[in-house]
Amino acid sequence: MSKILLILVGLTGLMAGQTKTYTPPRTPWGDPDLQGVWPGTDMVGTPLERPRNFGTRNVLTDEEFAQRQERAKTQATVDSQETVNEVTKCDPTRGGLGNTPTTCKDGVSIGPPLYWDDRGKPGRQASLVVDPPDGRIPALTAEAQKLAADRAAARRTRPCSTTAGGCHDSWEDESLWDRCITRGTVGSIVPNTYNQGNQILQAPGYVVLRNEMIHESRIIPVDGRPHPGSAIRTWMGDSRGHWDGNTLVVETTNFRNNTVVGNTQATESLRLTERFNRVDANTLDYKLTVDDPKTWTQPWTIEFPLKSEPNYVLYEYACHEGNYYMYNALKGARVEESKKGSK
Repeated sequence: MSKILLILVGLTGLMAGQTKTYTPPRTPWGDPDLQGVWPGTDMVGTPLERPRNFGTRNVLTDEEFAQRQERAKTQATVDSQETVNEVTKCDPTRGGLGNTPTTCKDGVSIGPPLYWDDRGKPGRQASLVVDPPDGRIPALTAEAQKLAADRAAARRTRPCSTTAGGCHDSWEDESLWDRCITRGTVGSIVPNTYNQGNQILQAPGYVVLRNEMIHESRIIPVDGRPHPGSAIRTWMGDSRGHWDGNTLVVETTNFRNNTVVGNTQATESLRLTERFNRVDANTLDYKLTVDDPKTWTQPWTIEFPLKSEPNYVLYEYACHEGNYYMYNALKGARVEESKKGSK
């Protein structure tokens, strides 16, 4: 090995050894300063679970990344159309405006365009789930599988379950999101659809996390106080935080028994652990561990970056004021019933 090469190798090693961990600024009272607006919009479109053929690999190859970029271009073309493309509007594999052959069987489309949906930036992260290492949400427990099967069996006994639109017998047939109540602690921050703004504000002894989705705000004490008693339960749970070095750790418990995580009903045993770590001036690493031993066979973890965007505006999610879904869904179901009764 030449002397020049030896010097280059030595310099490379010295530079690597000099890499410093980012130290975030401090608030006037001494806590790490995480304040700002941190939208998750860039990560919209990154799958929650990883394709099985990836195994434990969570980084796309150049070829896979190019394919993701091409899909984004195709979607942008569909989104910008002023009229419905009759060929693709019901084909979900070709940017079909959120329709399926079932929902579009009579040629009725919900678009175009899907102007209310945000599109993320193609990235190399294969899935939001990072643990288990295969990027897959763990299997349900035997108890949770039985409860899900019982609920499905109960739905099948209702005549409305065989209709294309499903059951709309009462408001209780609609999701909490459709009812403008909540998307829950997980659904409010994990990148999905639109309104992905997140804002962090701090005061002595408190951190406030605002989610644009359904206008949720969590006031999180970081002064060591315990959770309230188990009799107090809410859709968003009860959050308590503490500092682990420069990382804010938030533990949330006291959920209602039928809180939904993704498409799964969790139990009162649900516990969420979030970690907010500012890794540079413009990036906040977000990590969430979901633990409910009555629902999943093991805990599982989501992780993704949030980018600072000072000019992002969190608009009020005024869901009820202009939302006629509930009225139209229930009224439409009654009209369909009257048609069947007149035959």
